[in-house]
Amino acid sequence: MLERELLEAPYLLRPFHPDDLSSVIEINRVCLPENYSPYFFLEVYKSCPEAFIVAEKERKVAGYIMCRLEFGFSDVRRFRMVRKGHVVSVAVIPDFRRQGIGKELVLAAMKALELHGAEECFLEVRTANEDAVRLYKNMGFETSRVATHYYHDGADAYVMTIKLPHN
Repeated sequence: MLERELLEAPYLLRPFHPDDLSSVIEINRVCLPENYSPYFFLEVYKSCPEAFIVAEKERKVAGYIMCRLEFGFSDVRRFRMVRKGHVVSVAVIPDFRRQGIGKELVLAAMKALELHGAEECFLEVRTANEDAVRLYKNMGFETSRVATHYYHDGADAYVMTIKLPHN
């Protein structure tokens, strides 16, 4: 019973701090085949610290999202250059999935990106990751295109985009 209560305990979203780096790297390695160097994580953090967020549950980092701002052609408004947020990586420890943590991380990051002038937000997700694709579609993301052989192992990715609310 106590174990069940712990799993249902609320979680806290907070800004990433460099002290969280080892936890974030461990989550990245456990959850995703795409792994990054500590330097890469810190460079993304420096580029837009407000959009690098961790979820804490049971006093440990249970998930994270890291994003950066980019400028390029819109996936929503054709032939227009826009400032857009790029979800570089998002992951939640398997034991803490299906509790809304991933969704809340994405929502919080989108708010931060919008405050920095992003007009839209995009991400890449493996076409085989049906749970993540469903989550993003339910949040309003649309598939912009398929990036063939996007990942190191040759897997394809959907590029999914959402127009940010106040733009």
